[in-house]
Amino acid sequence: MNPPVNPAPAAAPELQAVLDPQKKRFLYKLTAVISGGMFIDGFILGGIGLVMPTMTEDLGLSLTWQGLIGASALIGIFLGGPLGGYLADKVGRKPMFVVDLAIFLVGSAAQFFVAEAWHLFVIRLLMGLAIGADYAIGWPLLAEFSPARLRGKLLAAQEVAWYIGYLGSYALGYFMASTIDADWRIILGMSTVPSLIVFLLRLGTPESPRWLISKGRVDEGMAIAREYMEDGDIRDMESEKRQPTSFRRLFSHEYRKSTIFICMFWFCNVTPYFAIATFAPIVLESLGVEDGLSGALLLNGVVVAGAVAAMFLIERVGRRLLAIPPMWTSAVALVAIGLLADVSPLVILVCFVTFSFANALSTALTGVYPGEIFPTEIRGAGVGFATAFSRIGAAAGTFILPISVNGLGVGATMLIAAGICVVGAVISHYLAPETKGLSLNETSAPLGKAAG
Repeated sequence: MNPPVNPAPAAAPELQAVLDPQKKRFLYKLTAVISGGMFIDGFILGGIGLVMPTMTEDLGLSLTWQGLIGASALIGIFLGGPLGGYLADKVGRKPMFVVDLAIFLVGSAAQFFVAEAWHLFVIRLLMGLAIGADYAIGWPLLAEFSPARLRGKLLAAQEVAWYIGYLGSYALGYFMASTIDADWRIILGMSTVPSLIVFLLRLGTPESPRWLISKGRVDEGMAIAREYMEDGDIRDMESEKRQPTSFRRLFSHEYRKSTIFICMFWFCNVTPYFAIATFAPIVLESLGVEDGLSGALLLNGVVVAGAVAAMFLIERVGRRLLAIPPMWTSAVALVAIGLLADVSPLVILVCFVTFSFANALSTALTGVYPGEIFPTEIRGAGVGFATAFSRIGAAAGTFILPISVNGLGVGATMLIAAGICVVGAVISHYLAPETKGLSLNETSAPLGKAAG
C-alpha cells in the first residue's frame, strides 16, 4: 500500500514573494503570542517532575497521589482540547484566544497557596483545560494566517517554544531548589509571570479571516485578509465554504483517516516522552546515573535542539522524512535502554540523549499536521480531539510509569515504550501525507486526494 501523498503544485509566483514589512511584522507578532502560550504550556508541565520529591515529603503523598498530580494537567488537556476546539470553531478563535490565557494566569497564581494534595490536583486540572484549549485555538489561528511556504516552519516553532518553556521551568526550578532552597509552591507559581505578559500581548489579535468566511461573514473576513495576508493566500480562501461545526464530521468517510492518523501519531510521540520526562531523575538514578536531576536537565536541552532542527528542516525535507525515521530511531534507543539496563550509566545516558533528540524531531510535527489536515469549520475540533486522544496515553504513561518501574523494572518499561514508538512509525508510513508547499485548502483535502 502506497502512502497517501498529495501532489505538490508548481511553485506559484506569489509563494516566492517576500511579505511586505507591515504584514511580516503582524505574522511574526502572531507567531510570538501563540508561541508564548506554548511556552507557558511547557513551563507549567515542566516543573512538576522536579518538585515531586520535596512536594511528596511536604504533603505526605502516596504513589497514587504522585501519579494523579503528575497527570492532572494532562487530564485537563484531555477535557480542554475538544471543548476549546469546539468553541473556537463555534464562537471564533479571537475570544477563546484571550479566555484561555486568563485561566492560565489565575491558576498560576493559585499555586502559591496550595495546602492540600487535592488543591494542587484541582488547580492543575483547570490549567490543563486551558492548555488543551490553547492547542486547539492557537495552531488553527496561525495556520489560517500563514503563507504556505512558511506555515510548516511557523507551526513547528510552537514546539520549540513549548520545549523552551519546559526546559526553562526545569532549569529555573533546579536553580531555585538547589541554590536558594525555594519552596516548591514558589517554583510552580513562577508561571504567573509569563502568563501575565502573554495575556496582555494577546489583547487586540484579529479574528481568523478563514473562520469568518466559513461562517458566512465574507466581507468582514476579506477585509481582515487584505490587511494582514498576501494576495496568493487571499485567493486560496475563495474556495472556503460555509459549513456547520460538527464533531461527527471528524469521523465521516472523508476525514476518518485524517482523524485516525493524527490521533495515533500524536499519541505515539508523546506517551513515551511524558512518561520518561516527568520522572527522568527517578529513571536515570535507577539506571545508575548518580545525578539524575542534571541528567534530566541535559535531556531537556537535547529535546530543544531537536525541535529547533525540525523547525529549520521542515520546509527543506518535508513532513514525512521528519515524521517516520525519527520514530524508528526512538524505538531503537528505548530497546537499547531496555536490554542494556545493567550496562554502563554512560551508555544509558547516550541512549536517552538519542531518544530525546529523535523524539523531538517527530514530535515537532504534532504542532504542524493537526493545523493542516482538517478544514476550517472543524480545524479547532480536530486539533482538540487529537489533543485529547494523545493525552490519554500521556496521562496514563505518567501515572503508570512509577508503578511499572516498581513492578516490572526499568528494562521492561522501556521496551513497552519502544513498542509504542514502533506502532506510531508503522501508522505514519501508511497514513502520513506530505503537505510541504501546499495551500491550506489542499492540505485539508481528505487524505490521498487533491483539493478540488
